[in-house]
Amino acid sequence: MRRRTVGLLATAGIVVVGAVFVMRRDGGGVAVETQPAARKAVFRSSVTASGQIVAQRYADIGSSVMGRLVELRVKEGDAVKAGQIVARIDAIQAAASATAASARVKGAEADLRATADVLQAAQSDLDAAKARAQEAQLNLQRVRDLRKDGLVPAAELDTATAAADTTAAQVRSAEAGLRRLQQVREAAERRVAETRADATRVADILAKTDIVAPISGVVSRLPVQEGEMVVMGIQGQLGTTLMTISDLSAIDAEVKVAEADVLRIALDQTASVTLEAIPGVTFAGRVVEIGASALPIAGTGAAAREFRVKVRLDNPDQRLRPGLTCDAEVLTAERRNILVVPLQSVVVRTGSDGTERTGVFVANGRAVRFQPVTTGLIGGLDIEVSGVNEGTPVVTGPFQALRDLKDGQAVRTRTSS
Repeated sequence: MRRRTVGLLATAGIVVVGAVFVMRRDGGGVAVETQPAARKAVFRSSVTASGQIVAQRYADIGSSVMGRLVELRVKEGDAVKAGQIVARIDAIQAAASATAASARVKGAEADLRATADVLQAAQSDLDAAKARAQEAQLNLQRVRDLRKDGLVPAAELDTATAAADTTAAQVRSAEAGLRRLQQVREAAERRVAETRADATRVADILAKTDIVAPISGVVSRLPVQEGEMVVMGIQGQLGTTLMTISDLSAIDAEVKVAEADVLRIALDQTASVTLEAIPGVTFAGRVVEIGASALPIAGTGAAAREFRVKVRLDNPDQRLRPGLTCDAEVLTAERRNILVVPLQSVVVRTGSDGTERTGVFVANGRAVRFQPVTTGLIGGLDIEVSGVNEGTPVVTGPFQALRDLKDGQAVRTRTSS
């Protein structure tokens, strides 16, 4: 038992002596990794995002009438032309309404013609009444002249005066009747206009039972089948989507960019797009649209905001289909012959005056020195810096050591691969 204890004490002593030797040899510093600041001939900064392939122009086709889908003339993948009939809705009720509306138009037009005939007769009666009134006035004037000369009795003058008053009253009555008939004609004209407008509306409904393609393209989505009931959207409620027609002559990659990167993106910046469905192929494109507002956040949990960005592909492949997932890399900046260091090397430290400074830790023998730098472009895992010389060894990690590292602290360095 005593020999065992002595052996353990001897072993412990050897371990302690060895540890002291190592600490003296390494200075007891923190183990860190370094990497020299390097100059790159070409340095690119880019933004990566994921999304899906969409057609530049597409149309979700619904129905403006309610009814049963009695005919479906296309299937998914078919090419269609603008104006082509692609489906039909049951038109029996719409056709009956159109026939009734046409009959109402004809009835109103007949009433208008009858009113016009009566009005013409009333105008003739008025003209005759005016002629009689004029003759009575002339006769009255002659009798008055003769009465002045004493050639006719007073009774004849009274008779002529009464005749003139009677014919004048007949003129006023005929004018009033004509005005009434004119009002009747105006009402009949309004009824004709109303029935014609209603006939136009009903004819439009009947015409819309034929569903036509608004654009030329390919049927990229067809969620309905013949025999289904079709409803139209009202008061914010979505109606039935019969199909989606996409113009595949121009293809976009629609991606979601994080808010931290969206301000680095500008129109006409070049981009490369890759798809899992077509491995080994990269499609070149350019930015054609940047969302002005953030996309809605799905769910109630907090999440980073994203913006929609569209990249127009220069030479779309016939294999591309709307809905395929894709990844896009947008080249935001490019510089030549600049000095870079690993992105994780750049840290922020508070100086003696209380201000925060951005810099890197430079390995100086068995200690490190905090060197303030000015940063620039970020590209991948590297960042552009100025304030250090090319080849200067900067501390790159590990993260725990770099986070707590202080100016002048002793370290044990190892060059990272």
